[in-house]
Amino acid sequence: MTAKIRLYVDHQLGQGQSVPLTREQAHYLFGVMRQGVGNTVALFNGRDGEWLAEVVDAGKRSGTLSVTTQTKPLQMPPDLWLCFAPIKKARTDFIVEKAAEMGAARIIPVQTDFTNAERIRQDRLQAHAVEAAEQCGGTFVPEVAELQKLSRLLDHWPEGRQLMFCDEAEVGAGKTLADAGPGPWAILIGPEGGFSQDERTRLVALPFAHVVSLGPRILRADTAAVAAMTVWQQALGDWQ
Repeated sequence: MTAKIRLYVDHQLGQGQSVPLTREQAHYLFGVMRQGVGNTVALFNGRDGEWLAEVVDAGKRSGTLSVTTQTKPLQMPPDLWLCFAPIKKARTDFIVEKAAEMGAARIIPVQTDFTNAERIRQDRLQAHAVEAAEQCGGTFVPEVAELQKLSRLLDHWPEGRQLMFCDEAEVGAGKTLADAGPGPWAILIGPEGGFSQDERTRLVALPFAHVVSLGPRILRADTAAVAAMTVWQQALGDWQ
């Protein structure tokens, strides 16, 4: 048995578990999707896999589901971070949504020398990651971190994590990931204006950084994020 509607819930899931709905979820299920008592919904919380649940109470502002059967175990993505410089609102939303769909384990907005955005709405971007997981059938929701300076991120870089640094200056001359090996990774996408010379010099000198070209054309930042994740997933991720 399958359910067409999937919901992320911040609640423990297990057979016989009762799950209360938020006001927004109740409105979506009963007002928008016209569901009612007896209908089945798929639930996931990012920890317990996916479960079927039956509507046992349906109100205008609230509702209750009863968990019945597990349909998927928790499916963890590869240990991959996507680090990117925020751009215009809609395109930043796009990057977060696609990163969640394509298997990022953590999404980190970074402020570079040429980043235009000085702040983000972390809660709103996290909600976009949840919606993407709901729609793509995933059982894990990546964390969207608060905006931080690129220099600070590099100062505290975790030992053993490799970095795929996508540099427009390397167009047509980048390296491949074939010999880089598995393990924890991160991808770094720069802002619309590219990286500054100081940033590029520091990144190239890092022992854990691998400079990669994304082809002979300079890509927009949102396109580059999707292209970079595709390259990494094909070479080292769970698309193999």
